[in-house]
Amino acid sequence: MSGFPFEIHARDGAARIGVLRTPRGEVRTPAFMPVGTAGTVKALTVEQVASTGSDIILGNTYHLMLRPGGERMARLGGLHRFMRWDKPILTDSGGYQVMSLSQLRKLDAEGVTFRSHVDGAQHRLTPEVAIQIQADQIGADIVMQLDECPALPAPRADVQKAMELSLRWAERCKRAFGARDAQNLFAIVQGGTDAVLRRQSAESLVSEGFDGYAIGGLAVGEGHDAMLATLDVTTPCLPQERPRYLMGVGKPIDIVESVARGIDMFDCVLPTRSGRHGQAWTDAGPLNIKNARFAEDLTPVDESIDCPASRDYSKAYLHHLFKAGELLGQVLLSWHNVAYYQHLMQRLRDSIAAQNLDDFRAAFRARLTPEVED
Repeated sequence: MSGFPFEIHARDGAARIGVLRTPRGEVRTPAFMPVGTAGTVKALTVEQVASTGSDIILGNTYHLMLRPGGERMARLGGLHRFMRWDKPILTDSGGYQVMSLSQLRKLDAEGVTFRSHVDGAQHRLTPEVAIQIQADQIGADIVMQLDECPALPAPRADVQKAMELSLRWAERCKRAFGARDAQNLFAIVQGGTDAVLRRQSAESLVSEGFDGYAIGGLAVGEGHDAMLATLDVTTPCLPQERPRYLMGVGKPIDIVESVARGIDMFDCVLPTRSGRHGQAWTDAGPLNIKNARFAEDLTPVDESIDCPASRDYSKAYLHHLFKAGELLGQVLLSWHNVAYYQHLMQRLRDSIAAQNLDDFRAAFRARLTPEVED
């Protein structure tokens, strides 16, 4: 597999900036992918998402498989046409739900059977079906292998079993995917926080050959320091010439430190989930806009960000919207948060280009403050 052209333009230590060139457009790396779980980045139009500088979004195979359904998605022309997003889309394979919906699924060597949380109907997801739904029905530009990851902490035997199953599923996904010019297939490195298992997983997947490599099974309870220690042993095992994607991460400080360790791509629900619950992300950490201290604060959340939600509305107005239960508050904070994340990615790219990423990291950590609640 050769993959979409991936050009690395500059490096600063292990960090790098580059461009992943897909048929639907360029993805500037390091890149953050807003999560569009069910065909929407929650609370935002595609125009708003694009205005933040987002080059690519993520869709979720499990949720789209349930509603509107893979076959219907294909009849409607695929996810790009359905949701009116003409840039690249990466799809989660459904592997995360193998962990998060453990009470609603049965796992075996061949795949996983889910009982729908929507209507109780049974759905079977195998590596082959995961590829069919993502590549042929949803029409994703970047397709992920089906994998399994246990929540951490977990016994080493369970972590090893999940890692070995994911390796077997990766081989089956690659066979089902075949040769495609307009789509890429990424493998997923598993192994918990165990250095030996991570290296084994990475080396096996690299020898098999994929278009890109994701690091999965982190941000699932292990903590910030353990996550970074795992990246320290895993990322050096991955090819320099292919994209590296850290799945489901995360908080801004997690992203900053992961970029320094050579990660190119990220996704997380945090920007929009926080926005719906009244949190505005800033370099100092999240602001709880519902706090009384913002009731008469006429300053914007961040006037340095080129986004109407960040610069044109006062904290006092946003505070009022949440206290009054107005939906506009959720829209504006979700929009600001996605814009903040993209602003952070641009500053990281600029810092790497200027060879001062370490200074940026130190300054970023120094600005972090704990959130003060009412």
